[in-house]
Amino acid sequence: MSADSPPSAEAGVPDRFLGLKSLIGNTPLLEIDCRFRGRRRLVYAKAEHLNLTGSVKDRMAWHILRRAHADGTLRAGAPIAEATSGNTGISFAALGRALGHPVEIFMPDWMSAERINLIRFLGAQVHLVSAAEGGFVGSIQGAEELAGRDESVFLPRQFANAHNVAAHELTTGPEIWSQLAFRGMVPDAFVAGVGTGGTLMGVGRYLRGMVPGVRLFPVEPASSPTLSTGHCVGRHRIPGISDEFVPPMVDLDYLDDIVAVDDGDAILMAQRLARHLGLAVGISSGANFVAALKVLDFLGDGAVVVTVFPDDNKKYLSTDLMREEPVRAGYLAPDVELAGFRSFKRTCDTCCDPEECADVGGRASPGPCSLGSMGGPERVILVDGRDVAVGEAEKLEAHRSGA
Repeated sequence: MSADSPPSAEAGVPDRFLGLKSLIGNTPLLEIDCRFRGRRRLVYAKAEHLNLTGSVKDRMAWHILRRAHADGTLRAGAPIAEATSGNTGISFAALGRALGHPVEIFMPDWMSAERINLIRFLGAQVHLVSAAEGGFVGSIQGAEELAGRDESVFLPRQFANAHNVAAHELTTGPEIWSQLAFRGMVPDAFVAGVGTGGTLMGVGRYLRGMVPGVRLFPVEPASSPTLSTGHCVGRHRIPGISDEFVPPMVDLDYLDDIVAVDDGDAILMAQRLARHLGLAVGISSGANFVAALKVLDFLGDGAVVVTVFPDDNKKYLSTDLMREEPVRAGYLAPDVELAGFRSFKRTCDTCCDPEECADVGGRASPGPCSLGSMGGPERVILVDGRDVAVGEAEKLEAHRSGA
């Protein structure tokens, strides 16, 4: 079975996975209405802060652990060890403990106190690594050394694990496509900050399978352009992206132009999303929103630009997100007037497998908003002058006429 193929009902996978599955993914897509530089703009953002532990990393952690249980790589009760800047550690701590695994997390000691305390609160052991000890790279080495001493330790290796990308190709990407298709829309671009790169690469692969011309824009901090330079450089205040190196799963040749965002601009934008729209999102969400506006400027006002809000603001209560951020020349956030948002409801396309659905006891029960199977395309045809996957064209027309 390839890393990207959907799992079957594997023997040995605990029933607890099914209970956890309904708490992860299948998030709303927000249509955020704003005015920028005198013109109305619409930005589409997946509300990933509504996942179980408040971040997009729950998708990857659930998928990796389920696969590892299925293929025997992770045995019942075996320890899990991972290097993380925070959100992944929280996800593995929560899911690992729910599945009966001890969890050890290695992370740089400059991460927010909330992240560290949440991981500990969830029952995981935290190993803090200073800059002198190697920071993020040192955290990875620490997890590897632990596994070297104890062969029962399972290492998710989020930065190099193909199941990280597959998690988003199998869920986040199809969800975005379905939620837009229901309204007769096709994405022009997907924009996301790069930590491991799993979200951007996975969603990108799915969307390009449906619309070959869709643009994929990675986001990085302007003061720490790791993607642009290929190595660790500078410092920044956008947790979760630009983690000191270019992850091996990130194929820059597959992606479009890198979008740089000032961390102060990201903080201001996250604050505005909370204060004007009540969206309690983190700093990287502000960065993604600013980057999406830049891409809209590049592609034109009518473009359908999608991004993600990777996490909530509760992990940053001791950071600059809670302080007054000075406005500097070139920032976009002060010129953004947020008018409101619509929430595109959750879709059953990727969350309800009749063979596994805990809500109906395994009986087939199509969801009220299901659009059918979201498998990959065999070929593409033109709809309104756009390349669209066969099968999806019919869905688009049906939803346009029935909307």
